[in-house]
Amino acid sequence: MNVFELNTAIKQVQEMDIDSETLADTLESLELPRNEKLDNVASWIEENKMKIEWLKGKRKQLSDVETQLKKQTDRLQDFLTQAIDDSGKKEIQTENHLLKPRNYRDSVIVEATKDLPIDYVIRKEVIQPDKKLLYKDLKAGKEISGAHLKSNRKTVID
Repeated sequence: MNVFELNTAIKQVQEMDIDSETLADTLESLELPRNEKLDNVASWIEENKMKIEWLKGKRKQLSDVETQLKKQTDRLQDFLTQAIDDSGKKEIQTENHLLKPRNYRDSVIVEATKDLPIDYVIRKEVIQPDKKLLYKDLKAGKEISGAHLKSNRKTVID
């Protein structure tokens, strides 16, 4: 294989969504010197990490835009309802819309949960595993049904 064919093969592997075993087999089958193969995999990992960070930022940005649009829609809805109420009419026909204010169930606004009488508060018990205790006991060799240790070995890329 020439360099172009190897680069194309690596690109094809990057675009696949395959399980760990198939990925390892595919990478092992590439006819590259070990260090070059490892260097390519390390670069691929770095590229993935950069993409993940970019996606996290994009997700936050999109979430912020969504929140802004929801608030804006609520304010526009309030304006529309108030304008129709101020007109004294039950509905208004425009060129493109029939606008009818409607009463929905009142919303409950809680300003501070801590100030509510106890009768109006629901206590929820959250059940979650004590991972520190599980780790300590599993590491000490204790068998615990429903839990086990999984090795967490990775390579640092500098």
